[in-house]
Amino acid sequence: MNSASHPLTWRKSSHSTGTNENCVEVSSLSRGMLAMRDSKNPDGTALTFTSKEWAAFIISIKSTRYL
Repeated sequence: MNSASHPLTWRKSSHSTGTNENCVEVSSLSRGMLAMRDSKNPDGTALTFTSKEWAAFIISIKSTRYL
């Protein structure tokens, strides 16, 4: 997924600051795809999502945030 000629730019939520170790990072891929990885294991496996899958994931998180 990541090569020396095309390194991915990973970003972390602004809510994941300080020493919080429960973080994920997201990177944009080609064709609207996104990748997500565990920030504690940056060399581990990353999950990939289509833009529709990612949108559904975000909607689900926002709708259950305060339960």
